[in-house]
Amino acid sequence: MAPCLSFFFLFLCSFSAIPANSLPTFFPGAAYQSLIKQAKISKPKLPFKTHYFPQTLDHFTFQPKSSKLFYQKYLINSDYWRKGAPIFVYTGNEGNIEWFAANTGFMLDIAPKFKALLVFIEHRFYGKSMPFGKDSYQSAKTLGYLNSQQALADFAVLITSLKQNLSSEASPVVVFGGSYGGMLAAWFRLKYPHIAIGALASSAPILQFDKLIPWSSFYDAVSQDFKDVSLNCYQVIKGSWAELEAMSTQKQALAELSKTFRTCKSLHSTASARDWLWTAFVYTAMVNYPTKADFMKPLPAYPVQKMCKIIDKIPSRATKLSRAFAAASLYYNYSRSENCFEIEHEVDGHGLHGWDWQTCTEMVMPMTCSKESMFPPSGFDYEEFAEQCRMKYGVSPRPHWITTEFGGERIQKVLKRFGSNIIFSNGMQDPWSRGGSSPC
Repeated sequence: MAPCLSFFFLFLCSFSAIPANSLPTFFPGAAYQSLIKQAKISKPKLPFKTHYFPQTLDHFTFQPKSSKLFYQKYLINSDYWRKGAPIFVYTGNEGNIEWFAANTGFMLDIAPKFKALLVFIEHRFYGKSMPFGKDSYQSAKTLGYLNSQQALADFAVLITSLKQNLSSEASPVVVFGGSYGGMLAAWFRLKYPHIAIGALASSAPILQFDKLIPWSSFYDAVSQDFKDVSLNCYQVIKGSWAELEAMSTQKQALAELSKTFRTCKSLHSTASARDWLWTAFVYTAMVNYPTKADFMKPLPAYPVQKMCKIIDKIPSRATKLSRAFAAASLYYNYSRSENCFEIEHEVDGHGLHGWDWQTCTEMVMPMTCSKESMFPPSGFDYEEFAEQCRMKYGVSPRPHWITTEFGGERIQKVLKRFGSNIIFSNGMQDPWSRGGSSPC
């Protein structure tokens, strides 16, 4: 099953007692919060060989600096390949490429049947593919080369060169991707149809821009996943935020929250407790797979059902907040190896921090929480969001650029009318399904 990436976006649902600048940051499928243990886990042995490609820094200008080269990482599996057979390419998203290769078994499953060559290409500015080495995140002058158009051009150049080096120019190419990687796969097929004959875009919210779909769609879908399992579960989670807000006004709020949430160290902000809960419920809905998985965290099959079962079993006399905590603990401690939780000391174990830049430039995906959501109702304040980006990076977002570059409200009609050979594999319970397109 393809990963529901990345991730990863700014989910701008405000919480009245907590300042807006401490809002939780999420990615289209990737987990940033509480990655302490993820960072310590040894990397799995993968059936791929690692290569590096000398990639051009800037594909779209002819300034002296444009021709600077950096080494882009990619992985290859040729166990089943024969010359002339298809080449299946994963268009890497916001994280190190091994993470995606380890969690995209579908491509390995179908490779023998098609005798396909498998290629996983790392996205620029993630993993080891750093154009400016340790200084890649130094300022907007370096980060300015991090965007989806440059990434798509990277894929095009690398794939073309690879086919030439393999003397297999006739091999058809199909691109694959999940979440942001799925968006890239779909856009690659649209922008480079002479290179890729088709694309499989999983959990790809290509309609989550401008006003193509209701801004509350994502959180409504997450909430519906829990509501479908248990109305009581949904109501408990929905009511837990008010209890948390009320607790935050108490004199010993942080000490009490630290005790309730079994933190390893005393909390410095009630927002940390909110973000911890929020992350657990959102990501559990995103990876509500019918089998055990450990893409985000080690989780059982149908983890949303398991969370709601925990809530429903606890007597109603217990507070909603304590029941929400018990359910969220499944996400962070299904293996039962944690005696306490590191809530305020997360580590970016997968190298995801570049996504914050992308959301502050072109990946502006407005999200709100409706009254039907199990999260506190909120709106989207673009000016506030833009000001935060200017303060952090010195740049202003371009909220309409993606729909200008890749297509806006007519994109679905165009895809259906002319055909695109793009499969959008969005599950019915996938929170990103409402931001995806229909198969065409």
